[in-house]
Amino acid sequence: MATAEANELSLVGKVELRIALSDSDTKLETILNTYLPPLLLKLASDHISVRDKVISICQHIITRIKAPQIKLPVAGLLKQYKENTNALIRHFDILYIQQGLLRLAVSDRLDLLPLLIHGIHQNYQESARHTASLFNMFLKLLHSLALPPRGSADDIGLRQQFGLMSRDEDAQFIASWIGRLLLFVPDPSKSRLPGLDTEDCRFLQLYDKKDTWQPGAAGGMNLVETKVVAVKFLASGACTDPERFIPALYASSDTNSRLSDIGDDMLKRAVPAISLEDGEVLNQLFRVYLGSRGTDGSLPARAPLQTRILALLCKSKRATSYRAESIQIVTEGLTLDAQNGINAFTTSTKGLEASKLRSQIFAYTNWLARVGDPTDVGIIVPSLVSQLREYIENQGWPTYREESSDKGGNDVSLRSLCYESVGVLARASPTKTIFDEDLDLLRWLFDSLAADLTSREVGLSIESALSSVLGAFGGRLGQGLEASLQNLLLHNMQRQPGHTEGPGLNIVRSTQFTALRFANRCLDFKNTKARWLNIIALGTGSNERRELLEEGRKGLNPYWYRMLNPTRSDDAGNIAVDISKYDFPDFVGLVEEFFGQDAIWNPVLSQTTPVSMSDAYGPAVKFCHHVLLYQSLFPQALTLDSEWERQLEVLVSNDENAREQVKDYLRKMASDSEATAALESLLLAEFNDVVELNSKAASCGDCLLQLCSLSPDLMVVSLAQHVRLLQNSITSTEKSTRQTTSRLFGILASHPDCGEPGLQEMMRGFNAKSRAWSDAVGSQYIEVHGAVLAITYYWSRRAFREHASAMPVTEASVKPFIELAIEMLTLSHDKTLLDAAIISVYELGLSGILSPETLPAPRNVSDVLKKLAEHADKGNENAVKALGTFAMQCDEDLAEDAAFKQIINALLKLHNVRDPAIQFAVGEALSYAAVGWQSKALVEAIDVEGDPPPSAVRDISLSSILDVILEECKTTKPALRQASDIWLLCLVQFCGHLPAMRSRLRECQSAFKGFLADRDSLNQETASRGLSLVYEKGDRELKEDLVRDLVGSFTGASANMSGTVSAETQLFEPGALPTGDGSITTYKDIMSLAAEVGNPSLVYKFMSLAANNAIWSSRAAFGRFGLSSIFSDSSVDGYLSQNPKLYPVLFRYRFDPNTNVRNSMNEIWTALVREPTATIDQHFDSIMGDLLKNILGKEWRTRQACCAAIADLVQSRPAAKYEKYTGDIWTLTFKVCDDIKESVRTAAMTLARVLVGILTRGLEGGDSSPRNAGAMLENVLPFLLSPSGLESPAQDVQAFSLSALLQIIKKSSKSALRPFVPGLVGRLVLLLSSLEPEGIEYIRLRAEQYGVTGQQIDDARLSGVRGSPMLEAIERCLDFLDETSMHELRGSLENAVTTGLGLPSRVGGSRVLVSLATRHNFLFRPHADHFLRLARKQVLDRNDTISASYSAACGYLVRLASDDEILTLFEYCRKLYFESDDERHRLISGEIVFATSKYATDRFNALAAEILPFTFFAKHDSNDRAKSLFQDTWNETVGGSRTVLLYMQEIIQLALTSLNSPRWALKHTAAFTVAEAINATGDEISDPIAQVIWPGIEKAVDGKAWEGKEKALQAFVRFTRAKNVVTEDKGKWAHIQKIMLRESKRNNAAYRQHALACLAEFVELRETIDLATEVHDITAPIIEDLLTGPEQMDHDMRSGGPPSKIMNEDILANAQSALLRSIKPMGRANEDLISSLSRALELTVKTFSGNGSRKVHNAIFEAEKSLFEKLQKVLGPPIPEPLVAVLSQFVKTLFKGSEQVEQTRIKAAEAAAAFAPLTSTSEQMRTLLIEGIKSTRTQERSVAVQQSLERARRAIPDV
Repeated sequence: MATAEANELSLVGKVELRIALSDSDTKLETILNTYLPPLLLKLASDHISVRDKVISICQHIITRIKAPQIKLPVAGLLKQYKENTNALIRHFDILYIQQGLLRLAVSDRLDLLPLLIHGIHQNYQESARHTASLFNMFLKLLHSLALPPRGSADDIGLRQQFGLMSRDEDAQFIASWIGRLLLFVPDPSKSRLPGLDTEDCRFLQLYDKKDTWQPGAAGGMNLVETKVVAVKFLASGACTDPERFIPALYASSDTNSRLSDIGDDMLKRAVPAISLEDGEVLNQLFRVYLGSRGTDGSLPARAPLQTRILALLCKSKRATSYRAESIQIVTEGLTLDAQNGINAFTTSTKGLEASKLRSQIFAYTNWLARVGDPTDVGIIVPSLVSQLREYIENQGWPTYREESSDKGGNDVSLRSLCYESVGVLARASPTKTIFDEDLDLLRWLFDSLAADLTSREVGLSIESALSSVLGAFGGRLGQGLEASLQNLLLHNMQRQPGHTEGPGLNIVRSTQFTALRFANRCLDFKNTKARWLNIIALGTGSNERRELLEEGRKGLNPYWYRMLNPTRSDDAGNIAVDISKYDFPDFVGLVEEFFGQDAIWNPVLSQTTPVSMSDAYGPAVKFCHHVLLYQSLFPQALTLDSEWERQLEVLVSNDENAREQVKDYLRKMASDSEATAALESLLLAEFNDVVELNSKAASCGDCLLQLCSLSPDLMVVSLAQHVRLLQNSITSTEKSTRQTTSRLFGILASHPDCGEPGLQEMMRGFNAKSRAWSDAVGSQYIEVHGAVLAITYYWSRRAFREHASAMPVTEASVKPFIELAIEMLTLSHDKTLLDAAIISVYELGLSGILSPETLPAPRNVSDVLKKLAEHADKGNENAVKALGTFAMQCDEDLAEDAAFKQIINALLKLHNVRDPAIQFAVGEALSYAAVGWQSKALVEAIDVEGDPPPSAVRDISLSSILDVILEECKTTKPALRQASDIWLLCLVQFCGHLPAMRSRLRECQSAFKGFLADRDSLNQETASRGLSLVYEKGDRELKEDLVRDLVGSFTGASANMSGTVSAETQLFEPGALPTGDGSITTYKDIMSLAAEVGNPSLVYKFMSLAANNAIWSSRAAFGRFGLSSIFSDSSVDGYLSQNPKLYPVLFRYRFDPNTNVRNSMNEIWTALVREPTATIDQHFDSIMGDLLKNILGKEWRTRQACCAAIADLVQSRPAAKYEKYTGDIWTLTFKVCDDIKESVRTAAMTLARVLVGILTRGLEGGDSSPRNAGAMLENVLPFLLSPSGLESPAQDVQAFSLSALLQIIKKSSKSALRPFVPGLVGRLVLLLSSLEPEGIEYIRLRAEQYGVTGQQIDDARLSGVRGSPMLEAIERCLDFLDETSMHELRGSLENAVTTGLGLPSRVGGSRVLVSLATRHNFLFRPHADHFLRLARKQVLDRNDTISASYSAACGYLVRLASDDEILTLFEYCRKLYFESDDERHRLISGEIVFATSKYATDRFNALAAEILPFTFFAKHDSNDRAKSLFQDTWNETVGGSRTVLLYMQEIIQLALTSLNSPRWALKHTAAFTVAEAINATGDEISDPIAQVIWPGIEKAVDGKAWEGKEKALQAFVRFTRAKNVVTEDKGKWAHIQKIMLRESKRNNAAYRQHALACLAEFVELRETIDLATEVHDITAPIIEDLLTGPEQMDHDMRSGGPPSKIMNEDILANAQSALLRSIKPMGRANEDLISSLSRALELTVKTFSGNGSRKVHNAIFEAEKSLFEKLQKVLGPPIPEPLVAVLSQFVKTLFKGSEQVEQTRIKAAEAAAAFAPLTSTSEQMRTLLIEGIKSTRTQERSVAVQQSLERARRAIPDV
């Protein structure tokens, strides 16, 4: 029994025998297809003998299958490979698969793809080497794979087709290795590459197979092309977005644009599909970026890929947790190599790539800092900051080294980014980078800012870094850290450019501003050192940066400090300083810092103010002064705003309680030695500034005066003892300085402890100067003025002090000065002296020194009052107040002749002075007179210690004066009415605390209410302030009554016009109601007008109008001077708390058009509404209801206010809050948009913009429900598309509507906008024209007047349409289409296309069709035929641009149209071309055909047989543009000229039809077509083709000559040149000869030259046919005529007329050539030959004699050469003598061109060489030729001609 081994060997042997017996490739192929796979299975046999036998057979098979035609069973082998795991079997399977794969047909190869891919991932796990071969084969198959269009159904089905739908691991494997292939660049010198390890490279190289990527080698591939097809496969539907993400990243960074373009597109699609927070994705990105370590690991990726990866990592928060990798990225990207001194990664990456990578590294570091986890950032940041800092220093620090930069020149910009990154990183982890004990990094940044002068951009980046670091100083600093920071900032504030600090640190830039910003944001406001830094900034002078001075001022202002350092819990509107950070500096410490022993300012009496930082001295003094006042008043509530200093000073000056509080504080300070010293230092600083007469002395003087007036006497003793130092200041040229210093002198000189030895001397000097007032001139007036004031304040303050001590001033001591003052008042005319005298009267009267009793004789009260009243009437406030103080000393006597009554009357008469300041002074003076020292106006008058002196007793004065003023308030005289309003306010303000005044507050309230309706704003403001004071001073009942009355007038529809109306009452402003010769202003004017027109009702109408005006005037006053506080107080627990209906009205009035009303209402709202958001939410429905109710009201101001109010209301509320009002809001808004008043329309348009903005945000964010969104769109879209929107004549309305519409379309979701798309697209297309400026069409019609063509203008219009944002909106609308909406769009778009009028709309319609055909082909395909028919109708538009646009659209539509419709289109094009008389129609036909071939090439090629013949015909059109279109079409679609043969029958048929056409253009085109068809056939024309062509060419050359006919004739000759044409048909040949001779006889000169040339060519076509006689008969007359006719001008006559000289030369040359070439020696008798030669010779000789043209001679010599060559073939000895004679004459003609150009002489020599062999038959000819050559050669100088003559000589036999 046979063994198993024997059986197996037997079977194998049989297979071997069959293979051996196969004696042909076919048999071998059949056997292998059957037995090869089973044979290979025996390699798995258990017997080695069987395996060896099979291997030997396989080796034999390999030698037998080298023939490429032998096909192997690749499919079976591949299947066997997939199913078998035996390594030996797989090895041979792969071997044979590789050999047989490319021998298969393409379709068979592609059928293997699914099987090849199936399980490839598992195959790789089993054998990487074999899988490498499989993957290589896969790549080869991709070259043959035709991928379907992206997004098509076939494309989507690719994944299912390749079997990848259920095998994701195989798809991932393919995508992964395609990605690695993209990184692969063969380099024999490297075993690994960027992104690829050694194993990857070997895999792609088929494990060291060197010719894998050599296209010329067997089985080799082109790497670039393979990458391209692989990327295209990756982009197809076979792979998903997550699978293609990494390969797409690789492709996008490739330098080959063919790869990067596809990669960019894939990456855009893939990024949204993956999560950058996925750890696996991030691991892969970091691995590719950094490479894998080890000798076989991958190298770091190339720079472009690294840049791309970093851009992705900057979008991943999780990437920031990769600490080591992040540090490595920065380290390897920025650090310097210690050995070679170059950047580590720039060894392979330089220039722009390196710059981009570094820039992205900096962006990544910023990302780490911004989004990284604090723990991770804390670990990463210190190292990164160190690396970045080292990078900068290695470039050169602080001075940048140019030699350190690379050739790219981008290191400077990278240096900037590096600084910025340092700042951002440091801020992210300040505790580990900034807050060290020495502040090293911050110090380094400041040093960089000071010394790094690389560029301005670098400086800005350092400032940006410092700004980032500044943000880290948010919390409290430790004591040590704060001290370090203070020292650092102080050092930088003292730095000056130009100084040097240590080696290499040259200060080139100021750091003061940045240091000051740190001081103002990092150090508390109470930090005295920080405040000193601000003082330093102010001391830099006005030449320093403006922002530095501004920052210095902010640092000294608690309000701005709070604004610069807000806290999270702060309300922006509440700046009460209640946090320790915002506490004021301690006064003692502050003075010590500014003016202490170690400060640069250490004020000492009798010592000058230091010059250094003089600009800062005043601000320093003032700041200390205000800090002292604030601390003395604290914790009294004080609102600190930007004007806190003024408020503080006003409070201390006017508030009696505040003044007492400050005095008490200063008294307490006297018990504290440190505080006392500080206060004395401040007083000395202020005193020195005044003494030195600084430019800012007035401010310090005011501070000193205020402080001295409040301080106890004990504190100013030292100043009083040095009062003499004030003498110069008292006589200063500055009036304000004199007044301040004089008052200060009075305070100090009157001090009990003055003890000044020189005081009496000073007083004597002052007295002496004052007494000389009458003799003063020039500057002496100033000295007198100062002296008088000093004496005045001395006696008045002494009187105050001595009253307190019961030691009055004696009359004798002061009487001389009183006399002097009164004398100056009554007699002086100098303004300066009068001012001093009036102040003296004021101060002396106030102190009680001056009274009616003390007036010196002969002066009396009347004299004084008269003078004071006179000056008061001129606007002197001091004179007014002097009257008041003088009245204080008068007895209360109301008799008319009494002094008191005279003063009161004098004051009341001042109402005619129109200066409000004077009226306020009058009111103050009346309060003096009415209540004396009880008037609050005199709070500041007592500026020394003690109580005020007594004044005359007052009982009824206040009531009497109040009665008069209240009565005057009812007057209608404007001046008196305003004055009484102000007087009443002053009485309430200064006397309101007295019972007599409080009892009459109701009367005052009634009076003030009457002024609220005044048109004069001052009256309104005064009344508002008065009502506020009444409210403050009144009881609860009074307050409620006042609020009730105000609310009634505020919300009522009618005005309460208090008072009476007289004839002179002003009801309207001048000019408000013009009448032509004036305007209606008063009630009298209304009455006159009514009487004049006889219509009394006018009175009531005008009064109603005036009343309405009064309503709004009164409402404008509501916010003035504190009325808002009335409402605010009442809203808490009073009337308003029970009447919330005020809120809707008040909210609307906040947006009133009247600025005054608006401001007033905003103030009331701010005061009334403590929590605006909560209040509006609570009353939202009532507010919205009120606005919607009044938006269509009668008053335009109401409508306008409602629009603005609704806009504000809806912007600050969620859509759900007002959703139920949405419809009403839109509807009413659109109605108001058409309002009659422009301002209302503007407000409505603003509201519409707001609504659109809300709508678009809602649509974008998805906040609105689809139903609500649809409802809003239904309202807004019709409006935007209406005549009020895009069709509006107003440009701004158009622009708004367009912008709004584009925003809506851009932000809307598909579901919301899709229902509107069909109608929207049609309307938008039609509106394209309405947006075009109206003048465009006018300019186009008159284009030539502007130096352009109409087409140029149309081209510009077309460009505008293509770039129009509206077209972009249309495109987005089309993206939302579905099948239903596409069907609806059909009608809308058809209407737009057919009814659109302007070019933009027409062109826009075509663009929409193109977009639908290209981007929405699936939806649009069912409608393509319909729109193709529609577009076909539009191509005939009269405008060329529109026609061309629709022609192009036809080309795109053909892509989707049916074959029948395309054929109909082609037939339409032919009809346009052949049947229309309009030349434009041929052009349109060409545009359609060209567009079809260009945009639908596949459809065009599929129906080429129907259109190419016509295209070939039309490309010969006489119209250049049409010809170009058809020519381009032909060139783009036809591979070569032989294509004409395929369509010859159709082409000739078209030509024949057109040759019979009555239209010459078609005839000519047909003739050209036939000619071109013949030229395309080549030299050989088959009989069938010739039979087709003959009728056409015969017809083409028929008829009279026309321009261009020569082409047809030339083609005719070319046709007859073919050897097989009419060879057998003698009759047809005779007809051909007849045609040729006929055409040669044409008389058209332009045609004749070509016809004779063709004749010369034609006569040489047949050797056996002799046409010499016929040709002679044709050419002889022509030659004779040209030789004997008149010489023509040398110009070209193309349009009739006589031929030109050049043309005649061509005719003569061609005639001579035809004549000589027509002589055929073969078969002719000698006599005939001699006759022909003789005739030709005769004409030739004549030609030589009559025409010396080079062209003619060249033609003759060339023709003679041809003739002589023919004679050589037939002539033999002996030659008859007659023939010898004739030929000898020909020889002579050869040497008549000695005067011709070199070329002609060469041709003559060549003809001689051709004649030379003929001389062997005749010695005569031989001798003649030799002599001619010899004589010519001796005269010839040209070497080339000599050589030609030598060749001719040698050609002579026996020479």
